[in-house]
Amino acid sequence: MLTTHTRIHDLLEATGLFEAGQLEEILQAARANSQPVCATILELSDLKEDELLTRLAESMVLPYQRLKEVEIDPAILEKLPPKAIFLYNVMPLAEEDGCLMVATSDPFTPGLADALGLAAECRIRMVLSPADDIATAAKKFYGVGAETLDRMMQNKTLDLEDDESLLRQDLSELDQEASVVKFVNQIIWEAYNDRATDIHIEPMETDLRIRYRVDGVLHETPMPPQLKRFQSSVISRIKVMANMDIAEKRLPQDGRISVRIRGAEIDVRVSTMPTVYGESVSLRLLMRGGGLITMKDLGLNDHDSSLLKKMITRPHGILLVTGPTGSGKSTSLYAWLHTINSVDKRIMSAEDPIEYEMTGVNQVQMRPEIGLTFANTLRTFLRQDPDVIMVGEIRDKETAEIAIRAALTGHLVFSTIHTNDSASTITRLLDMGIEPFLVASSVEGIVAQRLVRGLCKACRQPVKVDETFLREHNFPVERLAKEGPIYEAVGCDECRGNGYKGRTGIFEILPVTDEIRPLVIAHASASDIKRTSLEHGMRTLREDGWDKVLAGVTTIDEILRVTEENEYDE
Repeated sequence: MLTTHTRIHDLLEATGLFEAGQLEEILQAARANSQPVCATILELSDLKEDELLTRLAESMVLPYQRLKEVEIDPAILEKLPPKAIFLYNVMPLAEEDGCLMVATSDPFTPGLADALGLAAECRIRMVLSPADDIATAAKKFYGVGAETLDRMMQNKTLDLEDDESLLRQDLSELDQEASVVKFVNQIIWEAYNDRATDIHIEPMETDLRIRYRVDGVLHETPMPPQLKRFQSSVISRIKVMANMDIAEKRLPQDGRISVRIRGAEIDVRVSTMPTVYGESVSLRLLMRGGGLITMKDLGLNDHDSSLLKKMITRPHGILLVTGPTGSGKSTSLYAWLHTINSVDKRIMSAEDPIEYEMTGVNQVQMRPEIGLTFANTLRTFLRQDPDVIMVGEIRDKETAEIAIRAALTGHLVFSTIHTNDSASTITRLLDMGIEPFLVASSVEGIVAQRLVRGLCKACRQPVKVDETFLREHNFPVERLAKEGPIYEAVGCDECRGNGYKGRTGIFEILPVTDEIRPLVIAHASASDIKRTSLEHGMRTLREDGWDKVLAGVTTIDEILRVTEENEYDE
């Protein structure tokens, strides 16, 4: 392609985007730093990539194409090897008149057309496209790590499928250039880039499926079709990193990995489970050093935030947070501890596992295999002169009884429990066998919560929703005129086409007041407790969700997805 300094200068000057002298300065910087010309232009100027490539396409008489909705014939994809695709960040699009149309974000890459022509064994015609479009298309059509698997396929010196003894020897050296090492790193890095909280590697009969959980929803990640051949080596690599026994495939195992990839430090909890077609591996990603979420970041409205701050600053009592797995309970507990953490408070926490390390908090990792359980740890805590105790989860009667004893002897206790709503938490404690008068005198408040996906502000659009539908779900239609409109998810490059970006919480806070305590002692039902709480001002999860919808934070579909119909509303 065009490589001479003068020719590049003339083509760029013809775009009319540069002032006198600016272009020469940019080209000298690119040459001095051995950087791509277009990348240097974007770095040293205020130009947007779309604008630069559009004008450059006119100057060079080349097509300009966005690749968001492009469909490519599988036969075209085979024209170039994955190694070339990811090395040069190019994408084959179609074949016209004996020429292979190839998308690139920098037509000035030295020797690009010659190298691609040699690989494809045909002439090359360039199409200009944004770099992100090409990278997204490459991942979509070739799969994450395709170039790495391609290298593994060509490696004749190591049987990555079966020879685990050799694999163990290779991986123990932590050779970052080894293909299997690089591929596993790519899986974790892609998940980190996509803001995923979990990676699930699931063996199928003829496939190895990899899915990421982003904003609480699972998405299948495109993978090269030959990945199944390397199932054993990929899983063994992960087990080696997590200090697991790679020879044990019949029993579940747990482990932990600390990795540093491209400057990002990531803690990964690993769990393996034997299945019909091999071991299924789940990885939970914890971003070390990412900063703890504070009370302000949880998504509480002003009223609930004020109420909760009063609860977490009380001298004693139990404050429980409830919800299903993945509803942000642990995050809320950490936010509460972060708010009250000070040099004059001794805070102790029993956790399984410790997800975030907090300065000033004495955190203990549970190890049931040696007898270090929640109940035993809580007993020891009471001899350690704590002011505040956090228990990761109340799972049984013994733990509940010790937590209540701690609250009644002047300690503030935070914990989680699995129930559907706030009122059901009280009946759950009673069903465990805790005496009603102990629950009534120790529990100060219960917070039920869910996580909903937040709308992408770059592409959300107002939508007209049928009022009959809204009224059927107790939506406050009368507030629409002043507080609307309602928005829907669309999808754009900013949110990777999902329409959502990030998550926020919706909450239902039940203070155990003088009106509630007699009901607890009388062993009242959850419906009676909830009805009384609503009469005294408690707002349900769905009502808090409708506030988020009216504020343009999330969608009606999200609220209906995570909440149940409130049968106690009039």
